[in-house]
Amino acid sequence: MAQRIRMFEAHNLESVMGEEVLVLVDGGEQEIKAFRALVETKRPERAEVSKVAIDDYGGEVMKIGEYAQFCATVQMNKAIPILLSMNDKMDAIVHGQEDTTEEIRGLRDDLAIRNNIEWQKRMEKDIRIIKSKMGIR
Repeated sequence: MAQRIRMFEAHNLESVMGEEVLVLVDGGEQEIKAFRALVETKRPERAEVSKVAIDDYGGEVMKIGEYAQFCATVQMNKAIPILLSMNDKMDAIVHGQEDTTEEIRGLRDDLAIRNNIEWQKRMEKDIRIIKSKMGIR
């Protein structure tokens, strides 16, 4: 963090007043002062902030690296079910493509047979014409 905060964690909470974000920080006096100024003046894009309350906290705060690992784990837990669902949908798409491919092969075979029959009929007609011109029965 730009304010050199080394101990940080944040939690989304639901309360009777709506959604809240609880942020815990620990560090030197200057770092806390700079972080506090940032929180009071800047807002995340599209965030609706109705109130900022700052209180002392006597408990432990995670190291910022531990918090980053925690967040990565939370995000992976959200992503895994989505990825598994996508995998199932992709399997269904592949199965559909296999069915379509088989159908196309069947149509191609039908066309080949039909073209062969037409070709054979033309050959027989041509042979009859040639035989008649040569006087052969």
